Amino acid sequence: MQTNNTTEQQIIAAARKIFVQKGLAGARMQDIADEAGINKAMLHYYYRSKDRLFEIVFEEAVGQLLSGVNDIFQADMTPREKIVAAVDHYITSLGRAPYLPLFVVHEISQNPERILQRFASTTLLPNIGLFLKELAVEMEQGRMRKVDPWQLMVSLISMCVFPFVGKPLLQAVFQINDKTFAKMMEERKHFITDFVLTSLEP
Repeated sequence: MQTNNTTEQQIIAAARKIFVQKGLAGARMQDIADEAGINKAMLHYYYRSKDRLFEIVFEEAVGQLLSGVNDIFQADMTPREKIVAAVDHYITSLGRAPYLPLFVVHEISQNPERILQRFASTTLLPNIGLFLKELAVEMEQGRMRKVDPWQLMVSLISMCVFPFVGKPLLQAVFQINDKTFAKMMEERKHFITDFVLTSLEP
């Protein structure tokens, strides 16, 4: 017989899948119940609202992505070492939760205010400002080529995230399966860091 914990895990897994497919607005409690293999009454017994399930799934996904990023930015490492560690962390985290970028993009297109509020309320947002200052110091002291630190960070994050957003298209165009895609993402860690660090040589 299933434990309550197992049932809750099934519900969260089902909600995650349905929210990724349909977003908050398009998802129905019946969809989640069907995906979890339970009836709607049982779903309401555990979670009374779709919004509450959304909060749980969103917080879980964001936590998986952002956990550890602040540790990297605050660590006693050089900016170059932080770039390597951050790229490894982002791609590893997205590999474990590949639905997250599409989840966020879908919600931004449907209800940007809601998603921004949720990001603003999380305590896990990394202190990017601190890292940008460190990059600026490196550039001013001639240890890195001068570029806009903000543009550098946007480019760095984009290079990590885009393959997961465009995964279905990339797989279709390059005729690759999930295993090959995962291998390419592991290789991409080294490609991005080499590409970025080479471009920053003074």
